[in-house]
Amino acid sequence: MNALEFLGNLISGGLGNLAAYLAAHVLLCLLPAFTIAGAMAALIPKETVTRFLGRNTPKFISYPASAAAGFLLAVCSCTVIPLFAGIYKKGAGLGPAITFLFVAPAINVLALVYTGGVIGMDLALARLLLSLAFGIGVGIIMALIFRKEDAAHDRATDAMFAGQAAMRRAVVVFMLVLVVLLVAGTFQFDFLKRSYAEISLPVGGAEAFQAALYRLVPFDPARGEEGVTAQGAILIGMLALIGLASWKGIERIHEGANAWTWVSVALVGLTLLLAALGMTPHPGGLTLSLTGKFFGVLLSVIALGWMLKAKLSDDETRDFLWETWKFVKQIFPLLVVGVFAVGVIRELIRPEWIEAVAGSNSLPGNFVGVVFGVFMYFPTLVEVPIAQMFLSLGMHRGPLLAYLISDPELSLQSILITAAIIGKTKAWTYVGWVALFSTLAGLIYGAWVDGASLGLVALYLTLFLAILAGILWLVNRRNAETAIVTH
Repeated sequence: MNALEFLGNLISGGLGNLAAYLAAHVLLCLLPAFTIAGAMAALIPKETVTRFLGRNTPKFISYPASAAAGFLLAVCSCTVIPLFAGIYKKGAGLGPAITFLFVAPAINVLALVYTGGVIGMDLALARLLLSLAFGIGVGIIMALIFRKEDAAHDRATDAMFAGQAAMRRAVVVFMLVLVVLLVAGTFQFDFLKRSYAEISLPVGGAEAFQAALYRLVPFDPARGEEGVTAQGAILIGMLALIGLASWKGIERIHEGANAWTWVSVALVGLTLLLAALGMTPHPGGLTLSLTGKFFGVLLSVIALGWMLKAKLSDDETRDFLWETWKFVKQIFPLLVVGVFAVGVIRELIRPEWIEAVAGSNSLPGNFVGVVFGVFMYFPTLVEVPIAQMFLSLGMHRGPLLAYLISDPELSLQSILITAAIIGKTKAWTYVGWVALFSTLAGLIYGAWVDGASLGLVALYLTLFLAILAGILWLVNRRNAETAIVTH
């Protein structure tokens, strides 16, 4: 293989990964998440967030509250990042916001149930307990390290949102409907996946179009790769139309809404409905399946459209659309770059290497599991079968847990986007702590798998946390003494 062909394969891998990601994971996952984040930033008073997640809220309230929110709400890292941006911008303390960012994609209900069913409940329980403990730990550490910046952030949000009125009932209902939209589009309940009616359309060439897409974007399901379906190609085109209409209709919305504003809103609703449909090409045409997901999304979209026109004020609608568009502009380009880069890197990394480097519960083996989490990111419904494949290739269950904890936290696109939200220094500090704790989680669970008693494992964990707590206490005390001398 010459250099030009090798480069072509890398670019093809990146573009294929990006196309598959956009087609399969952006719409029913990311678009509702962006709208929820925009609604939080525009419509929820700062006090509502800081009452539970603020930097001055007692830690025994703020950290469990952020962990519980992540456990119940988020589905995967692509969903949680816009929500993290929303609560952080709205005044949540850095520590609770980081805990939410860590916990949500690692231990949400879907991830745990799927992990337990495919790999084993012992690993699912270890993922739950260690992610909770270390997620709260990472949040507290980040809050201690960056307490000055956290205080400045708190003052900035005070100034930004001072004088905002209390939350109206209509706004509360609007937020709840947005959450229903996210749940209806992403949760894998049987009644949502079931088809209740089918419509056959005599669309010529649908099956040939699907076959051409599979040839254009080849994929290997055994490696967790996803092809681009005919429906996915249509949705990518709809995403481009949404971007164009939003640029012309929302970019200058503070000067007043125009026709493009409502075109962009209508396109979002239509695209969500198309994404919720089941779409199957066949020799006779195209079959559309009206699933429970479709009806849930349809009812949610109708309710949201009606509330935008009838229940929210002009100022609330304007601020909601603007904040949502700001999040899209901030996060989406970085997401595209990160997903493309992962596709390129995935072409260079071979899962078969795992047997040699992560076949035992060693420090290097667990660290390799974390590194694979950075460069081999898969969505929740894909990461578990991939983990099962790693297990069959010889990966020890300890490094496997390190991979499962780090995969949603430290994917390349997540790192890029987190840096854009909280700054590069905080983001890379967060990455370091997550890598450390993910490696430690793998070592602890792996030791238990290899026969160590629970008492010995608990002693190892207690000693490590005690040493860490002592170091942090000394650092915090020294910083406090320095601050007193300075003043």
